[in-house]
Amino acid sequence: MNVEWAIGELDKFITMTVMTNNSRSGPGYVSITHTSSTASSDADVTKQAQVVEKILDRVIPTWRTDIDLSKTNRWTRHREAAIRAREELIRKQEVEENLGENAPELSAAELHPWIWEGAKSLWQSGHYREAVGGAIRKLNAETQNKVGRRDVSETNLFKQAFSMDQPKPDAARLRRMKDDGSDTYKSVQRGAMALAEGVFAGIRNPLSHEVDQELAEQEALEYLAALSVLARWVDQSDVEAAS
Repeated sequence: MNVEWAIGELDKFITMTVMTNNSRSGPGYVSITHTSSTASSDADVTKQAQVVEKILDRVIPTWRTDIDLSKTNRWTRHREAAIRAREELIRKQEVEENLGENAPELSAAELHPWIWEGAKSLWQSGHYREAVGGAIRKLNAETQNKVGRRDVSETNLFKQAFSMDQPKPDAARLRRMKDDGSDTYKSVQRGAMALAEGVFAGIRNPLSHEVDQELAEQEALEYLAALSVLARWVDQSDVEAAS
């Protein structure tokens, strides 16, 4: 997230939603009322809210339900959430350093592009199990594209792709490093096959059998991270075709 930009958009919204009493006075008249209105027009506030709501959803995902809406003004909840979100962004590092657990964070959007592209639309709507499934399908398809195969998929696809056997006319291989006959070469090839087998046996297969059980967001993120490692290995490998 571009924190500086987000704070600027929140500041703009907070200024626009300052409430002023609508009482008026002038030569020879006084109009007293208990009603108030925002500093900017409702139309302008609505336009800014379109952007601010997306920021709030990222910074305080539960703002729509956690902030009380007992007051009558249309923008009360948005304004309070914006003030809280601004403070969260400004003091996030300070809070983490003083409360401990200043651990690194993993962003799904920064995983390998194949994985996030396959998961993004479902992830953003909260369908985490289906998002992981979409990422797996994307990884499988991209691997098929790389080795030019359509006749095999999933575990068998990766087993053949990372095989240490010589390539065949209908079976290209993926080499994570140059085949120099070393133990390191053999290790990285076996590692890729083993990870792929684990992904499909331990993640993909259970998900396909538990369609009525949603994944927790953290668990789904960890699955995407495992898929991202495998995707990166495939993407960075050289293709060795039969001569």
